[in-house]
Amino acid sequence: MSIDPRNWMWNEACAFIERAENLHRHFFQPQLTDAPAASWVPPIDIFEDDDNVILVVALPGVAPDDLDIRMDGSTVVIRGRQHLPRLARNALIHRLEIPHGGFERRVHLPAGWGPTSRSEFKDGLLTLVFGREDI
Repeated sequence: MSIDPRNWMWNEACAFIERAENLHRHFFQPQLTDAPAASWVPPIDIFEDDDNVILVVALPGVAPDDLDIRMDGSTVVIRGRQHLPRLARNALIHRLEIPHGGFERRVHLPAGWGPTSRSEFKDGLLTLVFGREDI
């Protein structure tokens, strides 16, 4: 019995989409309480040039007052909270894809990265610039 490759590809694509949706639901579960646990992890980009390492964290809708950045040894810890918009707090939710609740992201800095030399939080992007240490 031969398998039709079109059916196989379609079934694999559907299974992949289902796995992706399950992962999305797992990582972006809404956390509407004030519990301190992180319920989502913000995405990051890391760039390096001759003099700096630049960490960019996507935090759309997060207020600067709801953001905490700390160093834990050689690890940058970025945590905070994305609040549900006020107008949605007493509304019937039909779809909730934007992550809300507590978040945390830890980024281990390899040897040679120094403390932040610049930081900026603009348009939902947190940018941290780390200068090179002389080794």
